[in-house]
Amino acid sequence: MADERVWFRQWLSGRDYAVTDPVAAQMANHVYAIGDAETRECVLVDPTYDVAGLVELAAAEGMRVVGLLATHYHPDHVGGRMMGHSIEGAAELVGTTGVPVHVHADEAPWVVRTSGLSGSDLVLHGSGDVVTVGEVRIDLLHTPGHTPGSQCFLVDGRLVAGDTLFLDGCGRTDLPGGDPALLFESLKVLASLPDDTVVFPGHHYSTDDSSPLGSVKTRNMVFKPRTAEEWLRIFG
Repeated sequence: MADERVWFRQWLSGRDYAVTDPVAAQMANHVYAIGDAETRECVLVDPTYDVAGLVELAAAEGMRVVGLLATHYHPDHVGGRMMGHSIEGAAELVGTTGVPVHVHADEAPWVVRTSGLSGSDLVLHGSGDVVTVGEVRIDLLHTPGHTPGSQCFLVDGRLVAGDTLFLDGCGRTDLPGGDPALLFESLKVLASLPDDTVVFPGHHYSTDDSSPLGSVKTRNMVFKPRTAEEWLRIFG
């Protein structure tokens, strides 16, 4: 049974916010808001492009942003320079609200280099750590491969998967810090979660916004290889 205290929202760049930003529309990022419906506090996952607009979306539902969770360091997830464009992100949110930024320890130096944040803005985590918002529990899973410190978030039967796992496909491994062998192991970890876990990806690359993990494992080609060797031949 779903926890009635869990307030969960999925917003799409270029559609739900940053509607006039062509880069936001092209990149099709999902931003997530996770909060406690009783305390009216929430955290934002990977807020970019229009930080003030995202805070306003939360405020329109009576929610106050008290933190930021970063899945990984890429500019479309934490802000920074990308393809000649300057993208708003974590630094702008911290500058206006002073909220803490929760990152995996292995990702911290990458986030600092990319986002404009300082090390003092970050709260460092390891796999298995828990972040709470009010009384709502968010479990952190280290899923390296797309980047060294990529992390996913489990909350009330939902998996916020960042770019580790899409409904179809997975994050690329040919960018700085990528490692296909590690991503294979991370996907095995995610595959071990209950099949009724609902996957919420970092980008809208499929028709659906989300899907049960059991369905994703059936249709997503990244789960077809059974060994690391087979995986590397296909996806390495």
